[in-house]
Amino acid sequence: MWERARRVAGRMAEVAQTGSTNADLAAAIARGEEWPHLGALLTHDQRAGRGRLDRRWVAPPGDALALSVVVRVPRLPLAARGWIPLAAGVAMRDAIAAQISAERVGLKWPNDVLVGPDLRKICGVLAEGTADPDAVIVGTGVNTRLDPADLPVETATSFPALGLVCDEDALVADYLTGLDALLDGLASAGGDAVASGAHAAATAACLTLDRDVSVALPDGSTLRGRAAAIAPDGRLVVESTGARVAVSAGDVVHVR
Repeated sequence: MWERARRVAGRMAEVAQTGSTNADLAAAIARGEEWPHLGALLTHDQRAGRGRLDRRWVAPPGDALALSVVVRVPRLPLAARGWIPLAAGVAMRDAIAAQISAERVGLKWPNDVLVGPDLRKICGVLAEGTADPDAVIVGTGVNTRLDPADLPVETATSFPALGLVCDEDALVADYLTGLDALLDGLASAGGDAVASGAHAAATAACLTLDRDVSVALPDGSTLRGRAAAIAPDGRLVVESTGARVAVSAGDVVHVR
C-alpha cells in the first residue's frame, strides 16, 4: 500500500487511529522531529479533526482518509503564503478529478472540493502554521470510503456514493505531486501567483465565481453579493451594493 505515494512523499507514516493528524504533525515539529517537505501523516480513523472555523471533522472509522502534509516554503515570501491553502485545493481537486472524470469537480473558495451537478462536498482542506516559521501543515479530509448512508449532511458526497472505488495511493501521489509543483512555481515566481500560473489554475477550478454568495465573516457579520474574481493575493472579490469587497477569510455559501 502507498507504493506510489511513498515515492513522492518526503516521509510517510500511517497510524491506525489518532485525534488529529494536523495536531500530531504540529507537535512532532515542535519537538524537533525531522519532517521534510512533503512529509505526510495519514489515517482512516481520525477522532478529533477540525475544519475551518474550528468545526469538527469526523467520519466513521475506516471510511475517510485524513491526510496531513508538511510543506516547507523558505523561498516563498510571507505575503504569498496565503496561497498555500488555495494551491492545496487546486492540487486535490485535480487529483480527485483524475478519478471522477465523468462528474463535474471544482472548488468552493478557498479550497472545498465539490463534485457532481449538485456540487456536494467530497473534501475539505485546512492549512495551519507550526513552530517552524517556514513549515506549514496542510490537512485534508477526503470521503474515500464513506457509505452513502453515513454521509453527515445532505450536501456531502463520497466515492461510494458516486458508485466509485477510490485508488487512494494514486490520489495521494497525484495530490502531493500537484501541490509540490504549484508551490515550487509560486516560489520561483517570487510569490507572484499570476506569473506562476497558480492564479489561473485556481480561477479555472473555482465554482464560486459568478455566483451569488453569502459569506460569514470572522467578525460575525455577513457579506452578501456576487463572487466576481479571485484577487492576485488569493482573496475572494465580492460585488456587494455597488462596491467590490476582497474577503481574506470567511465561510462561503453558494446561494441557490
